[in-house]
Amino acid sequence: MWRAHAGVEQAGAARFVAPGSEVGGEFGLFEFTAPPGSPGAIPHYHQGFSESFYVLSGRLAVMSGHEWRTAGQGDFAYVPRHGVHAFRAEGDEEARFLILFVPGAPRERFFRGMAELWTREKAPTPEEIDAFALECDQVNLRDWPGYPS
Repeated sequence: MWRAHAGVEQAGAARFVAPGSEVGGEFGLFEFTAPPGSPGAIPHYHQGFSESFYVLSGRLAVMSGHEWRTAGQGDFAYVPRHGVHAFRAEGDEEARFLILFVPGAPRERFFRGMAELWTREKAPTPEEIDAFALECDQVNLRDWPGYPS
């Protein structure tokens, strides 16, 4: 099936390039833009899918386990199921990157829900964020040793 980029849904900083629902659940491919200085994703893991990052522009700091590495344009980072990871833009420019979920977990619900939480009049509490994330197969680890680093 061929799909033009016109009409691709966006939720917050995520564009659903090829959501799992459109590719038979085989994978999910999203484009993400992280502005400089944004906190990015806190340490977390997923039980049901792997997550990979491919940097299109800018620099992306990716934590895997306890180690941070910076990925630049054309770099790829893979995180297996159950792998603790975090990420954030690094430097003075935005980081634009693809996120690949295998198999195609329903991450659209997570990104839609997070965008909704952050547009409320009252900011969500860490407990609200963590409870919603857990519903979407994301176990947040707020007190992970070495974060932030």
